Order: sequence, then structure tokens, then C-alpha cells
Amino acid sequence: MKENNQEYSLASLAELLGLTLEGDPDALVSGIATLANAQTSDLSFYHNSAYFSDLQKTNAAVVILSQDAAPGCSVNKLLSDKPYLAYARASRLFEERPVRQTQVHITAVIHESATLGNDVSIGPNVVVEANVKIGDRCVIGANSVIGKNSVLGSDATVSPNVSIYSDVSIGCNAIIHSGVVIGSDGFGFARDGDKQVKIAQLGGVTIGDDVEIGAGSTIDRGALENTVIEDGVKIDNQVQIAHNVRIGENTIICGCSAIAGSSNIGKNCIIAGAVGIINHIDIVDGVTVTAMSLVNKSITRKGVYSSGTGLSETSHWKKNIVHFKHLHKLNSRLKALELIQKIKK
Repeated sequence: MKENNQEYSLASLAELLGLTLEGDPDALVSGIATLANAQTSDLSFYHNSAYFSDLQKTNAAVVILSQDAAPGCSVNKLLSDKPYLAYARASRLFEERPVRQTQVHITAVIHESATLGNDVSIGPNVVVEANVKIGDRCVIGANSVIGKNSVLGSDATVSPNVSIYSDVSIGCNAIIHSGVVIGSDGFGFARDGDKQVKIAQLGGVTIGDDVEIGAGSTIDRGALENTVIEDGVKIDNQVQIAHNVRIGENTIICGCSAIAGSSNIGKNCIIAGAVGIINHIDIVDGVTVTAMSLVNKSITRKGVYSSGTGLSETSHWKKNIVHFKHLHKLNSRLKALELIQKIKK
């Protein structure tokens, strides 16, 4: 359970969330928890039939759920057509937010040409280089670096130990978690005999509004034009986005995925965990790629795509791998047999 020392009556919760209440409007809620662990002062939610038995036994003060699921619940109810979305909004009411201190720490190094907005908080050992612009109410955590000519929109939060290189533009309401590196060189080389000649990475990075970037993720600067992350994109931990990639609005990229250079991902896509996307790939809007898939050709139609083999016992998997090696020969033999059958007819 997570608390923030606030209490809400069910009547006020219903009003704040825009939901219909069935139950006691004066009952109080001070926390949020799962159905199985909720106590009589907690709010919970139900959106997956796998947890129906927990719903029947829950001790929660109130449960967010759909009208169809309401008969299975014996406690107070907040009705929603989209229970999980309503839970997401409710969770923000119980979020523990640190007290903001709108000050520049004495150990921070701020270049004289940098511009700081109103009510900005800058932590210990932060470095802000020349011509940086930081918007109103931004929070920059300890030991973070913002390179020259970079821009940070209003209400952005940069956690400790973030490295933002030069010529990076980040929109409003960004959340950037610790260990993120934005604007490092793309991986570009040209072969000269046995040697590799580095290609200068002359572009930058442009990030839209309401973008969240998870811990340890990296976004490379463009070789000539900018790498672009559009509004509303959510990037999980330890994701690699290479130079000149473009990610469309409201796309989600899950942990440990890697997108190679000059690929374009459409709007409202879901790239699941550990997906690999090779360079110069185009993916249209509304595509889901399932976990651990390799995308080695462009996707031109909306839908759900997968690659690889499903899990099986190692002894069976090894036998199947042997057969995979012969699939081309087997296919050729099958076509030959089909041709013989046609001739006979």
C-alpha cells in the first residue's frame, strides 16, 4: 500500500475521477492496494478476470470496476467503462511527491549565458552549459549535466545523474529517470580497408511534450538531421534508440528494446520488451510487436507481429532447430511433388 497522508471520501473520489459511486459516500480512503492486500481504508481496482476470486474476498473500502463486474463485488464500487485507466488516474492522488525546493544549489555550475525560468530547482553538482534554456518549474536532480544550446520545456523533471548532451530539445512535462543519456554520438563508421573511420554526428535530438524516458535508456543524436521522439512517447528502462530514428506520438517502447538507425516507428505503437528493430525500417501506426521479436523488414499494415520460436523443453527445441535448417530443401521437394501430381492429372 502506498500512502501520502491524505484522505478522500468516496464522494470526493467519485467527483475527482468522474466516476459513478455505488455505496457509502462518507466512507474514507487513505491508500491504494491490490484486491488481495487491500485493507478497509484502501481503494483497489478490478479489470482482469484472473483476479475474480480476489474481488469476491477483498477487504477494500472501494473497488474501481466496470458495471458488468459489479455483481461480483460486495464492497463499495466506483463504476468505470475503463477501470484500468481510472485506476491510473486514481493512483496519482496517492503518489508521494517530494517537497519542491525552488533553489539553485550552491555547488551547481551554471553558465552565465544560460536562462532559467521561474521556480526552477537545481540540485547539487549540476552543470548547465552555455545558452541552455530551462523552463518554468523544472527540477534538475543532483549530478546531472545539460549541454550547450539545449532546451528544457516547463514542468520537466530530470532525475539525478542524467546526461543531456548539446543541441537537445526536450518539451514540457518530460520525466527523465536516472542514468539516461540523450544526444550521445550515433554509431556511424565507414570502412577504410581494415580500419573504421568515424562519421561525425552533426544532428541533435528533438523530444516532444509529455515524454517519459526510463532509467538507463539512451537516445543518440542524428548524423545530419535530428533524432525525433514525438509527443506522449513512453520509453521504458534500458532502451537504445539510435541516430535519426523517429518515434511517433503516444508509442510505448518496453525495456531492453533496441532500434537501429534511421528507422521510423508510427503513432500509437507498442514495442514490447527486448525487441530488436534493424536499421531503415518503417512501421506504420497502430502496430504491436511482441516480446523478443526481431523486426527485419518494414511493417506496412496495422496489427500484432511476432517472430522467433516459442519456449519448449531444450531436447525438443534442439531437434526442431535441426529441422529448421532443412526447411528450404523440404519446401523445394514439396513443390516438386506438387508439380508431379499436376502433371499426372
